Amino acid sequence: MRAILIILLLCLPVSLSAQDDAAPIATETSVDSDSAIQQRISDIMNVLGGYEAVDIAVQEGVVTLTGEVLTPQDQAALTDLAGRVEGVIAVRNNTIETTDLDARLTPALDRFRTRTAQLIANIPLLGISLIIFSVIVWAGFLLARLQQPLNRIAPNAFIAEIMRQVIRLVFVILGLVVALDILGATALLGTILGAAGIIGLALGFAVKDTVENFIASIMLSIRQPFAPNDFVEINGDLGTVIRLTSRATILLSPDGNHIRIPNATVFSSRVVNFTQNRERRFVFAISVSRACDLAAARSLIERTVQALPFVLDTPKADVWIDTLESGGVVMQAAGWIDQTQSSLLLAKGEAIRHVKRTLEDNGFTIPDNVQPISLSRSPQNTPVEPTKESDQVAKVSPDQEQAVSNMIKAERDRPDVTDLLRTDGQKE
Repeated sequence: MRAILIILLLCLPVSLSAQDDAAPIATETSVDSDSAIQQRISDIMNVLGGYEAVDIAVQEGVVTLTGEVLTPQDQAALTDLAGRVEGVIAVRNNTIETTDLDARLTPALDRFRTRTAQLIANIPLLGISLIIFSVIVWAGFLLARLQQPLNRIAPNAFIAEIMRQVIRLVFVILGLVVALDILGATALLGTILGAAGIIGLALGFAVKDTVENFIASIMLSIRQPFAPNDFVEINGDLGTVIRLTSRATILLSPDGNHIRIPNATVFSSRVVNFTQNRERRFVFAISVSRACDLAAARSLIERTVQALPFVLDTPKADVWIDTLESGGVVMQAAGWIDQTQSSLLLAKGEAIRHVKRTLEDNGFTIPDNVQPISLSRSPQNTPVEPTKESDQVAKVSPDQEQAVSNMIKAERDRPDVTDLLRTDGQKE
């Protein structure tokens, strides 16, 4: 019997301890406790104000809220408030937004009156901030007006104007920061800059091509890959450069037409500048009979081209056998000229004329791959005597290029256009 009592006494504390740990929620709730919770929540709501139309009911630690509130934010705040009161097990929020127009407008009118009073009280501080903002902005615009420092730093007038715009923008932002700091509203600056960034991003996508052309214009105006009157090939278009604008490069084609190429295309394309070097090579093809001495014909053509007065001694003229065709052997002849003193087209034509005459005078036959067919019934055909070509070398001065230069000068002298190219600037 004693052993049984001892065992029961040893097990009794353990069972009591386990029972205490496993029961965090009381099985019986006091009515006084529910009343205390209801009173506590009611007192807090009275202090906060704005919850006069809300009813509170507490049963077994569960809070039930009914009635009307002004906004959904008030509903969430009310749920959080009730849940933080000691003794509350759960919160059931059955409140709804009020439809009473007067109840909804009164807080807004109160806030408007409060902010108006604050604005009137801060008018002196606002005036000081506005004066400081104006002084800083005026100083920035005055600094941007200085011509000499910016013109010395910037490679051209276009870049100088961009630098002026950047200076103005920096001083406007600086003045805005200082003014908002005086007013104690620097947090508003982040909102303004964030909105400006979003708007700028949207505009950037909307005018993507324009932005690309503008950036390419800056790069081209700095690098200067060509100058006015340069004869260039850009993306397959041949022409003489007239000017570079903030959006496009203007060329004058050999036919006298204007070619506008977007600067983004110019910047990313292969640009061939034929005017960069004074020396330029002309190449033409000429055929001789298969039966002739090809080495002698090649040497004769080379000497003839080199002997022309407009052909440079260095690099020397060159001739090579190109292809074998049914009508004969095609040779390529090349010579170098100073394109500032001679016209490439006229020099090439004069070289072809002299090579043809020299070959014929030395017994070489220039084959004709075209078979003539006569449809005339008259048996009498008067042969045409070939005329003797002159040994004189025709004038090959670049008069045509000078005429084009005059046309381009007239285009560049127009007062209604801008140009980003410099005639005295360094080219890459």
